[in-house]
Amino acid sequence: MAGTGPRDRGERRSAGELESEVLATLWASDQPRTPAEVQSELGGGLAYNTVHTILSRLLDKGLVVRDAGGRRGAYRPSKNAAELTAEVMHQALDRGPDPIAALQQFVTGLSPAEEQALRDLLGGQAP
Repeated sequence: MAGTGPRDRGERRSAGELESEVLATLWASDQPRTPAEVQSELGGGLAYNTVHTILSRLLDKGLVVRDAGGRRGAYRPSKNAAELTAEVMHQALDRGPDPIAALQQFVTGLSPAEEQALRDLLGGQAP
């Protein structure tokens, strides 16, 4: 039934969730995107000002850059998804009191395919 999703009942996305959605939209495109284009691609009735605010926050955090060579007001990610994920993982390890124990816990939760890819990487092979 239309109009009965969680967003229609007044639930709001958190700023972190919105930032993730905006970044995913930018990663999915090989061209910089304007706030209006991001708004259109996200759908869900987000206001233009909300999208612009999220892009400004991402710019302040260094996660996006304004496209200097293209259209004015267009944004592109400063890092790809894998680079950002690796950076977050490093930051988490740096914050903890025992990074080796954290790595051990992380590795025990890997799928067989992820474990094999990690073994290949540590062995100097491409996964």
